[in-house]
Amino acid sequence: MGRLRENLQGEKVYLDANIFIYTLEAHPLWVPLLTDLFSGLYRHEFAASTSNLTLSECLVMPFKKRDPNLIKTYREALQPSEFLRVAPIDTHTLITAAHLRAQFGQKLPDAIHTATAQIEACTVILTNDIGFKRIAGLKVFILSEWLDSAI
Repeated sequence: MGRLRENLQGEKVYLDANIFIYTLEAHPLWVPLLTDLFSGLYRHEFAASTSNLTLSECLVMPFKKRDPNLIKTYREALQPSEFLRVAPIDTHTLITAAHLRAQFGQKLPDAIHTATAQIEACTVILTNDIGFKRIAGLKVFILSEWLDSAI
């Protein structure tokens, strides 16, 4: 078990869109780390949530490339399941996101992700976007900082 997976034991983890992109497109740099991560998720070592905004973000390149197989892969992977909560974007989420934008200057998509993580009572955000580190009160794990942890 890698260090990242060990550090997520018992946590409720918010998965940013880039985690799904690296996983579903099998980016070679990230495969060992994310294979270990998802193994822990499937063993219920931690819980995971994301926003339905993640699906929209993940589908941009497959639509640009006109890749129906990858579009289908994302649509299937980003469905609610026993392993993943996919939270809707509702008025409460948008108001919370506006507050975060005012307080921390986040871009709207990142503020929606952060708001969703807070509303979902996530204890960790897993991302590769260092911009999330400036949000007070959230434990943020930057994927690149764990690259050697799958060993």
